[in-house]
Amino acid sequence: MPKPRKLLVSLEATPYYHCVSRCVRRAFLCGDDAHSGNSYEHRRQWIQDRMRTLVEVFAIDLCAFAVMSNHYHVVLHVDRQQAEDWSEKEVIRRWQELFVGHPLAQRYLAGDELLEVERKLVAELVALWRNRLSDISWYMRCLNEAIARQANEEDDCSGRFWEGRFKSQALLDEKALAACLAYVDLNPIRAGMAETPETSDHTSIQERIKAALAADTEQPPHLLPFAGNPREDMPKGLPFRLEDYLELVDWTGRILRDDKRGAIPAHLPPILERLNIDPRYWLHMTTHFESRFKGLVGAAYKLKAACKCLGYRRTPNLVACRELLA
Repeated sequence: MPKPRKLLVSLEATPYYHCVSRCVRRAFLCGDDAHSGNSYEHRRQWIQDRMRTLVEVFAIDLCAFAVMSNHYHVVLHVDRQQAEDWSEKEVIRRWQELFVGHPLAQRYLAGDELLEVERKLVAELVALWRNRLSDISWYMRCLNEAIARQANEEDDCSGRFWEGRFKSQALLDEKALAACLAYVDLNPIRAGMAETPETSDHTSIQERIKAALAADTEQPPHLLPFAGNPREDMPKGLPFRLEDYLELVDWTGRILRDDKRGAIPAHLPPILERLNIDPRYWLHMTTHFESRFKGLVGAAYKLKAACKCLGYRRTPNLVACRELLA
């Protein structure tokens, strides 16, 4: 039986989460329907555009994404401190980017005088909205509901477009995060939809490569940047060097090709050496990340600590994590 979402998300354990949503009409999210001859490729851009919109509203950063033919992947970073730092008016303004809001909140935002009881209600609403704007369930809800409405309108039908629940995995340490990022970015290559990362349309890796090749060398503004290896003065961002990660994805993508399956070149990307990951285990994780790990992913001691924090009686994934992420 699936665990409640509150037992799968613990910001004390990690701010990083891998989420997957699948379409209940599996063949008709994006891509071409061989039966009807209709093309739904344009829906990939719907999802990508909606992700960019939500980044501007939520205290949640987009680390990686891949939009496939019947599902999509996102790796999210929850920035709870950012939400706590917002003023009340900033919370109301952001909430009203997505929803109508409450008349009292609209009056408060406009600078109207409120009674004490009205002001108290506004404070309660702000507290509720502040929490929701740093909640991955609300992020996924705002993403999926908008796409479902567009797709149902286009298909002239009603009913569910997505499966009942999105799948989430908590990424407890750098090894799990790196493996999951690469797993998401290489989805189109594993599926035979692209030959190289730079030709993988509707993926974060393609956007990062385009930005890296641009003259200004800036990272995409709607993606959480790579901030370099962990250090004391670490700025906000992914704890890897961008150059190392791009080399790692390129190396892994070449190995995943059919004509290169199983081959291990002599030169390994330095990020694998820093993280002390066996290349054979790395290749296994970047092809079986979803199937090998359920819910929580990380080193054994991180896994045990997270399970204790969440009140688990057992420690899931312990064998797989010990084997692959020791």
